[in-house]
Amino acid sequence: MPDVLIASCAAAAGKDEDEPLLLAALAAEGLTASSADWADADVDWGAAAAVVVRSTWDYAPRRDEFLAWARRVESATRLLNPAGVLTWNTDKRYLRELADAAVPVVPTAWAEQPGEVDAALARWPGDVVVKPVVSAGARDTARFAPAARAEARAAAEGILASGRAVMVQPYLDRLDAEGETGLVYLDGAASHAFGKGALLAGEALGPGLYAEEEITARTATAEQQALGDRVLAWVGERTGTVPLYARVDLVPGEDGAPQVIEVELTEPSLFLTTDDGAAARLAAAVRARLS
Repeated sequence: MPDVLIASCAAAAGKDEDEPLLLAALAAEGLTASSADWADADVDWGAAAAVVVRSTWDYAPRRDEFLAWARRVESATRLLNPAGVLTWNTDKRYLRELADAAVPVVPTAWAEQPGEVDAALARWPGDVVVKPVVSAGARDTARFAPAARAEARAAAEGILASGRAVMVQPYLDRLDAEGETGLVYLDGAASHAFGKGALLAGEALGPGLYAEEEITARTATAEQQALGDRVLAWVGERTGTVPLYARVDLVPGEDGAPQVIEVELTEPSLFLTTDDGAAARLAAAVRARLS
């Protein structure tokens, strides 16, 4: 059994660009490592010194099963990130907590039952984005123009029917030109940043494990970095741990100031290809957790 098992999923085989870089970097650290499907009942996760959650991108439709798996693994070995962090982070209502802590978050209306949908959709006059609180890879997420409120309502009701609450956010026009900025943290320290093209600027997202994204290397501004650092510090206080990996996704608000759209602590792509030293930093952080 390898020193480190990387938790992935069958559908992600050959699709996670981070995985080969991480495996090579772990080998350079003197650690044996391999990947396995988190849902494979034949895997002896407890035989590894650590299990690192990575491309478990199919968890959303069976979140309860995924979290039960995480708890079992954690009872047998070191799980990174921990099960409690995964439980908290796989429901996007954590953004409500961030907003309550006065962190600038994309304005969000919440609908947890059908009677709340119309008010959520009426919150903003322009384009809105409808998404579930439990999702991965931007699945079940769509942008709707003002003339398409009926379609937006149908989408929201479909999400509710699946047992998930609904988030409604205004579409931020600056996204079309500026995109998102992702800040990656490894073992509590800023590692690198990347740019992501706007996902909802054109056609609706198609079916698949995840939405295809346009990713580029990017240097965060001082304002973006300060917000990311603030979020990570808050996460540490909220969860009681320093996550092995974290990704803070920022978008420009109407005034251009950064706002948090997501904090990824479960299975985020870290886009290690955008920074030559990132994989080595992640492997070193894993090694440090084992010492």
